[in-house]
Formats: sequence, C-alpha cells, structure tokens
Amino acid sequence: MRRTMAACTTLLVAALSAACATSGQTQTKQADQNAPATLSFWSTGGDDETATFQKAADLYHQKHPNVTIKVQTLSWSDAYAKLLAAATSRSGPDIISGGMTWTIQFGARGAMVDLRKHGSDALKAQALPAQWESAVSPDGSVYGVPLDMSTMALYYRTDLLEKAKVEPPKTWEELTAAIDKLKAAGVKKPYSQDWGNLDWIGYFNYLYQAGGSFYTPDCKPSLDTPQAEQALTAWADLYRKHGAPTATVEGSDALDTGTAMVVAGNWIAKGIDINKPKLKGKWGMTTMPAGPAGPTTFIGGRAVGVTSFSKYVKTAADFVTFMYTDEAIAAITDEARKRNISYIPPRPDKIVNGSVFTPEQAKVFEASIRTGKAAPGCPGWDESASDVAKQLQSVILGKSDVKTALAEAAKVMQRNAG
Repeated sequence: MRRTMAACTTLLVAALSAACATSGQTQTKQADQNAPATLSFWSTGGDDETATFQKAADLYHQKHPNVTIKVQTLSWSDAYAKLLAAATSRSGPDIISGGMTWTIQFGARGAMVDLRKHGSDALKAQALPAQWESAVSPDGSVYGVPLDMSTMALYYRTDLLEKAKVEPPKTWEELTAAIDKLKAAGVKKPYSQDWGNLDWIGYFNYLYQAGGSFYTPDCKPSLDTPQAEQALTAWADLYRKHGAPTATVEGSDALDTGTAMVVAGNWIAKGIDINKPKLKGKWGMTTMPAGPAGPTTFIGGRAVGVTSFSKYVKTAADFVTFMYTDEAIAAITDEARKRNISYIPPRPDKIVNGSVFTPEQAKVFEASIRTGKAAPGCPGWDESASDVAKQLQSVILGKSDVKTALAEAAKVMQRNAG
C-alpha cells in the first residue's frame, strides 16, 4: 500500500489547483461546538486499519459524549479521486489521512486547516523530527501531522545464510560480499528488493546513506553531487552486477520461494509466521546495510489533518491531538495486535514499549526510524517523484548512464518546483 503514495499524487495536484484556488478563501460557517456533532474521518488504507483508528474515535466519544467520529476507509487506489471530489465541492470529511506530503498539497490550495493555530507545537515535541519535517510545508504551515510510521528492514533466511557461512550484512560492502558467497554456495536467489524496487524509495536509502539528498535545505534539486552518483551506482549495481531481480516479489513470498535476503516493509513482519508457516524459525531481520555516511533508512507513513470546510474544525483538531495521547495509542495498538497489523505509532517513544511486534522486531524498527529520513516536502516533489523514478530505472535497465539520469531527474524537479 505505501508504495502507491507517490505515484498517485500527480493525478490530483493540477485539478486541485483550479478547484481550490478561489474556494479555499471562503470561510466555512462553524457549527456550535457544544451541540451534538458527528464528524467524518476518511482514512486512506485498509479496513483493518480503519478499525484500529475507530477505536481511538470511540475512546474520544467516551470522553466527549456529544462528539461521534466515524472512520471510513479510502483505498490507496481511489483515495485521490474521492478527496479531489470533496475539495472541488467543498463538502465531505472533517478529517483526512493519506500520504505524508498530501496535506501539504491540499493546504497550499486552501483545503486544509493550519494546525499551528490548534496546538500542533505540542505534537511536534512528541513526533520524530525527520517525519515531522516531511509533513510541514516549506512556509512552515502544518496542514497535517504524522499519523503513523512505516520503514523497511533486511529480512533474511537464517538457514540459507548458515549454509553459505554468511552473517547478516551491516554495510554495502558486506551486502555485496554476502551475495557473492551465497551464489558460490549454490543459493540461486541471494537478494531481492520489495518495497522501493526500481523506485525512488529504493534509491532514497542509498542516496542518504551516501551523504546525499534529493534537495538542498532551501529546496533546490541536489542530484548533481558525487554522493548522488555514488549512491545510484551502488544501487544500480545490485541489479546490473549482482543479479537483483527487476520484477517485484512481495517480501514474504520471496523468502518462502528461496530468496536469502530481501528488503521489505515493516508490515510483513507480523505475517510471515502465520502466512508462511514453513518459514517459522528459519528467518530473521536486521537494519538496512549502512553506507559510507551511515544507516539512513526511508521512513514512510501517513499524515492526518483537518479540512478547511469542516463545520467542526476545533473539535476535529482536538481529536487529532488526542490521537497522540498514551491512551489513544494504546487503544490503536491493542486493536492492531488483535488484527495482526504492523502499526508503528507516530511517537518514537512508543515503538518498543507496548509494540505490536516482538521485542526483537521492535528494536530493529526503532533503530531504523531513529536514524531515518522521510520523503521531501519541497514544492513539486510529489509531481516529480514518478518521473524521477523513471530516470533512475533507466540506469538499471541500461538505457542511460548515471550522470545523465541524475541530470534529467534534477530538471524534472526544477521544472515542477514552480
């Protein structure tokens, strides 16, 4: 699900600009905050995830009997179309959640409330700084705050690594050496990538681990650097020289069919033993191998915000704040555990204690997140991401060289920056 976020954004931005540029300036009449109120929360994701957030909504209702919050599922495939319709008609949900940078795009066009006016600074102190930075607009507006987190890990088959006398790799060099040793030991599928395969998210890890970035601090494209070239060469060589498949295979399926090591999202960790019982006791996980500048790993997740056309802005904003409380996170976590969902709360201090994961798994994700980075919130990134990915793919597929691909990607980013 998370890998669809960036690809969807381009469909919305142009239409939103026309739909919301004028209507966003109109103030919606606010309802009496003391009267009974029913708020709608459109949650992008799956039905099980909706059920977990509904637990927080029900808990809020217990504390505020006049307020009822109904959480409704939007699938990643059609969330944009429904949110676009709501923005165009200026009617619909009071609260929305979606990709981390979505609320920036909506807010810039008048469809979201700036949560700085409703106490978001208190949440900033609790959130992961890198993820908070991704959700904040370049002008400092806070149209959405992190709702949850996602990250990735290196999953591996303990039996296959033991066969090749290989330890889980901790660096780029150890990773490629492990691939060679696995091949020499007769392992036909030593390595693959799931989340981020042939996508900018996969390159993201290498770019930041090499000490590079997509943008400078003032949001200028930053792909004309030795670090960006080193990262793309290393990432592409996993395919070109070391045989990583270009076809994406879901992480647990890859492990089940004999892949020794696979990069995949945190959401597969909860399901491997249940969905692939033959793997029980035969797999492990660790953090992503580190590059020359460190182990930086991509952090995804969703942002949650309040629409500017809600009649209950104050109440909706208060509920967003409530979702950061210990009791709300505990309620969501408890339901996620029952539904076998890999929920990671937006507060780093809650990743290990009371986690849905085993202690060992939680420590891996906590370590990844502690040193992680989130998607850039710079103007034009959402519009550029899919085209940037195509340029990166061109290197892997032998259609372009590293410098040319990065230069073309930077042109796309510059053009869309406005």
